[in-house]
Amino acid sequence: MAASENLEDLPGVGPATAEKLEENGFDSYQGIAVASPGELSNTADIGESSASDIIQAAREAADIGGFESGAQVLERREQIGKLTWGVDEVDELLGGGVETQSITEVYGEFGAGKSQVTHQLAVNVQLPKEHGGLEGSAIFVDSEDTFRPERIDQMVRGHDDEVLAAAMELHGLVGEDEEADPTDEGLLEDLVEVMLDNIHVAKAFNSNHQILLAEKAKELASESQDDEFPVRLLAVDSLTAHFRAEYVGRGELAERQQKLNKHLHDLMRVGDLNNTAVVVTNQVASNPDSFFGDPTQPIGGNILGHTSTFRIYLRKSKGNKRIVKLVDAPNLPDGEGVMRVEEGGLMNE
Repeated sequence: MAASENLEDLPGVGPATAEKLEENGFDSYQGIAVASPGELSNTADIGESSASDIIQAAREAADIGGFESGAQVLERREQIGKLTWGVDEVDELLGGGVETQSITEVYGEFGAGKSQVTHQLAVNVQLPKEHGGLEGSAIFVDSEDTFRPERIDQMVRGHDDEVLAAAMELHGLVGEDEEADPTDEGLLEDLVEVMLDNIHVAKAFNSNHQILLAEKAKELASESQDDEFPVRLLAVDSLTAHFRAEYVGRGELAERQQKLNKHLHDLMRVGDLNNTAVVVTNQVASNPDSFFGDPTQPIGGNILGHTSTFRIYLRKSKGNKRIVKLVDAPNLPDGEGVMRVEEGGLMNE
């Protein structure tokens, strides 16, 4: 939190309330300004009208909540980073890569390569910007026991020599006057170790724990912004598995959607407040009512459809090939690309 942002300066916030707010990740005026009164009320044990007053004061102090000109929106959008998949066709499809300050949903059936994408992005986010990285670290929320350090090792080594040399220099593994040797096994092992250190992994045991981890991710991302490698990627693999398993039947659908909605907005807030790319994977179900086209539909209904900025459908093709289809994006046409999933990671066809 910036030195000028003392929560106790907000009307109605005493030391005890400030401490509760900070413990729950509301450690900045901007974080409080985008909260709902109910959320703040439950967090700090205060009445909703007091919470509304605090939020209003935070909005004024943080100078957000009003209208802004199109030119200001353009200026803010110029801060957005693009994270490469490492596959030319897919990067072109996405207008340069996965956007920060957005939720990108990747859905597909079992074995389509969803977890491969999250692993690859967790490596690529740590690359220099000139090679499509964001020079940042990653948070990986693992709800299906998919995270494999060995896969990160393979994907790091899967990059070409030029990218590896640049990554070694970025991560300070060679002196200023030294030249990085990407064939040096010792240097390669050091690079893998550094990149693994920069991926913060948490296993979600159920949906409530997953929601809590999103709040912890917000704290971690916020605290990292002044670090050498700030959090620039939040990956959730998979977003819907626990919700789908725990809320079974039509009677529980409304509660499931309500919780999923809150969870998605927590994730979105991490992206918005910290200029972080949020990538979630999603399971699919078959829609028996579909007479034409692909009957495969993503889980999560309209809530997920409306909250995701970009929706990408992965499906298997021959051998190690995968079809990557951009299904929905606010500023890009729908389209398809092809990639290969190999030992060294995601590759061009």
